[in-house]
Order: sequence, then C-alpha cells, then structure tokens
Amino acid sequence: MKIASFHHRGALRFGVVRNDEVLDASALPGAPAGVRELLARGDEGLAWLRAAIETAPRLPLADVKLAAPVPAPRKFLGLGGNYASHLEEAAKLGLVRPPGQVWFNKQVSCVAGPFDEVHRPRVSAQFDYEGELGVVIGRRCRHVRAEEAMAMVAGYVVINDMSVRDWQLRAPTHTLGKSFDTHGPFGPWLVTRDEIADPHALRLRTWVNGELRQDGNTAQMIHRIEAMLVELSTAFTQGPVNAMQGVAKLTRARPSRRATPRVRPHTQGAQRRGAGSGELPSGLLRQGAVCGVARACKADALLRTGALHPAPWRSSATPCIALTGPGPATC
Repeated sequence: MKIASFHHRGALRFGVVRNDEVLDASALPGAPAGVRELLARGDEGLAWLRAAIETAPRLPLADVKLAAPVPAPRKFLGLGGNYASHLEEAAKLGLVRPPGQVWFNKQVSCVAGPFDEVHRPRVSAQFDYEGELGVVIGRRCRHVRAEEAMAMVAGYVVINDMSVRDWQLRAPTHTLGKSFDTHGPFGPWLVTRDEIADPHALRLRTWVNGELRQDGNTAQMIHRIEAMLVELSTAFTQGPVNAMQGVAKLTRARPSRRATPRVRPHTQGAQRRGAGSGELPSGLLRQGAVCGVARACKADALLRTGALHPAPWRSSATPCIALTGPGPATC
C-alpha cells in the first residue's frame, strides 16, 4: 500500500493512494486518528486498513494537499557518510569520519510535507540538499537482532535531507545545521514494506532545476538497514513511528569543486559523486531553486518527488505524483 496523510477541506486525514485517487481511510468506522496511530497498532493496524479500505470514499488526488506521511514522527535520525563516494568527497573538504555508524539527529520540528514550501535560511548561503531513502520504524523494539530487523520496518519514504552547511559544521553533532524549520520534507507517501522486495536494490536520483545532480543505488550502502537497526536499538528504544534516513548517499552527477569544469550529465560518461557543498559553488541551492528526488524499485514501482516554484524568498522540495509501471522517472 501507499499510505498518505493529506489535507482536505481544512482537516488532516489519511488514506491509501491508488493511481490518481486517494481512498479516505479517515472516514471509515473505527479509524485511528492518523498514520502514526495506525502504525502504532502494528500488523493489526495494517491488516485493518487492507480489509476496510475498499469501502472508503474516493477523492481525486489533485483535490488534496499531501502532508508528510507521518506528520509527527517520534524521532528523526540520520546516518552520515553511508556511501563511500560521499566520504571521499567529504575528505577533500578536510572532514574525516571515524569508523562505524555516525548518527545525527534532525529535530522533528523540521518535518515538512512533500509539497510544502521550504525556507531558505536568512543567516547562510550554504543551503544544501541530499536525496535519501527513508525508513519508517513501525514497531516498538529494543536490542534487535539482525535477522529480525526488517520485521520492525513499516515502510519507506523519500527524504530530502536539507542542510545549512556552515551551521552543521559548528559542532560534531550537526544538529543545528540539520534542523532548521521545514528542512526535513519527505513523502509523498509511505510505501509499505511488502511492496519493496529489496530495499538494498533501489535507484535514487535527485534533480535541481531540471538537471540531474545525484544518481545512485542503495546496493552501494556501507551499512545496511539491518545493521542500522541493531546499532540504534542497542542504545535506545525504536518505534513505533520513527523516521530513519541516511540509508543511501547518492552519486553526484556534477564534479567536485576541485575537479575539472562541470560537464552536464547527458555528456558525462562517468558521473561524479559527493555532496552539494563539495561541488562547484553553484551546487548549493539558490533562491527559487527547484529540487526533486526519485526512488525507483527495479523499474516496476516508482515514487517520485519534484518541486513547485517557491515564493521569492524561499526554496522548495516537493513531490510529483507517483507512478507505477515500467519506465524512467521524468520529473
């Protein structure tokens, strides 16, 4: 299922997206208050939704405004440097990561919907983006074993991990630079675990102003999802309804600042890797930038995010409507 939270006629509701419609689960008898409460019911909640959703009222997707699938996650955690090429690019900037998993916290107040406007900070020009696969934890768990870890996952989302780089580097925790209001947009909906056969075989791409900037695959992760859950649950309780990102850092389609002059992706044989702040100066987000992220699952399921033009003093990260069926993303 593709579970979405959305605004309709002044109310926040939730339902299941099918093609160009959303089935309004909030209207069903006995419906939980929202997606967070639904997932807190565990497998029983999802089983209820599958059984009851066919009788739900249908709304045109174009008539609703999508919100973050989990509007108020309990935790929002990110894994830094989970992609070897990202570490290589960081090393060029003098950043050295210790071995093992290096986690950072994004304050949950940074969560934004996939079509919401994203604020360009007034205090910095170093406004950056990173397309990520996000994992939503659906079960309360502690001391998880690797062999049982995937059973704790409710589903997957696309996240644009937006950062204010100079504020991020003020402290090793990265919290301030990762947590500006609206700098955690994700969506457009939560794809349940059963629809993704292998989350470690997903292509992820990011565009800025229509130009491909990132192109990678979760197969290239250093730490897999199971290892992440083992690590985190050793320290503190996970779920229900945590958002975990940093599952993959993506291949950058543009050269780094220290590389040769930029060649556009369609003429570039081997695409470069790294983060926006490691690119040429134009790699960072500017006023009015349009940034979109796509996650494709073996070309048979596609979940995309695109963007709308923002107000003059803001930048934005927003989703197109997701597609199913073969073919590439054209956002």
